[in-house]
Amino acid sequence: MDTLIPAEPTAAAPVRGLWRRPDFRLLIGGRLVSQVGDQLQFLALPLVVVALTGSATQAGLVLGAQTITYLVFGLVAGALADRWNRKATMIWCDLGRGLLTATIPIAAAADALTLPQLYAVAILNGLLGTLFGAANSSALPNIVGPAELPGALGAVGALANLVRIGGASVAGAAYALGRMVPFGVNAVSFLVSAVALRSIRSGFQQANPTASASPRQLLADIRDGLGWLWRRRVIRTLALLDAGDSLRFGAGYLLIVMLAQRLHANPAQVGLVFTGAGVGAFAGSLLAGRLARRFPLGKLSIAMLWIEALAFPFYALVPTWWLLLAVAFAESVVTPVYTVALDSYRLRVTPDDLRGRVTSAVDTLTTGAGAVGTMAAGASIALIGAPALTYALAGWLALLALAATLSRTVRAAR
Repeated sequence: MDTLIPAEPTAAAPVRGLWRRPDFRLLIGGRLVSQVGDQLQFLALPLVVVALTGSATQAGLVLGAQTITYLVFGLVAGALADRWNRKATMIWCDLGRGLLTATIPIAAAADALTLPQLYAVAILNGLLGTLFGAANSSALPNIVGPAELPGALGAVGALANLVRIGGASVAGAAYALGRMVPFGVNAVSFLVSAVALRSIRSGFQQANPTASASPRQLLADIRDGLGWLWRRRVIRTLALLDAGDSLRFGAGYLLIVMLAQRLHANPAQVGLVFTGAGVGAFAGSLLAGRLARRFPLGKLSIAMLWIEALAFPFYALVPTWWLLLAVAFAESVVTPVYTVALDSYRLRVTPDDLRGRVTSAVDTLTTGAGAVGTMAAGASIALIGAPALTYALAGWLALLALAATLSRTVRAAR
């Protein structure tokens, strides 16, 4: 059973650098390996579905199954992360996902791979991944300490964006070696992550885990978490603004593709535009921890929203694809700064025994908004065109920025 080893430095124990903490290195190292494996599988899975069925629609449905699973299971996962032993939960989730992923190359070797199996693996991996994420977010403040949360979240984001930048090339090379290679690598990556988690000495929660709960008790837990979130005006207001921003973000992928095609960009150039966005997000993640510690949350949130609103129209105004890349880079720097500041504040002020529920509620809200934006983008582009949608989304961002500016709650947030 985990016991808490205090991570917050005291006057008698000078602050060590974040990267000098062995437990943080283990946590982020295991996460990095797992994210690389996930990136390989993310590219390979739709290709395997198309090879198996010849249907791009089925490929999209298999990929979308994990998002739908998150939306359905997210609140329950948060409640379980607050009740169960978080460290054991994360280890078992990694082992379960590794086993599920390994069934794909095993079935392929036996010439028994089917579409129902791919759906089952996607959905079950989505369930375990959602539970892992809830436990991971809840445990982080206990491993690094509240004072170093901005730096830790910035580092996590930076590594995720680093994988995003180079992941597609690595994934393509792995798939070229064999269709099942990415799945085998991903299965091993989950094992590496589980071993790294097992080696962490810090406690993952402040109180001993409680007993398993009945469905009625879980519903009561979820209600308590939502009630606590609703009563915290700063978190509630900023979460709603973040969800509004996620609506725009969800529409962004298809919108940028269509705008790049209007500029006669070839597929390689479109890929470079998204690489530029990834580099921008990486740079923003590196800056995020320092900015979150230096500036009040409210002022930082307002500034970031206005920068997004003012930058977004340039997606439709630039005359060449390489200027589109420059806009994507600049606009992508902003999001990690805002996200790290908001997440640091929320994790710091939320009681440890509520972190899973509160984090899952906010993430479910923003993920759902992003999914709505993604689904609405295609119809909106067909109806009014990509440039008009760009200006409409810029107006939406300006409304969010104005609402934040006029909100006394946001302006006073520190």
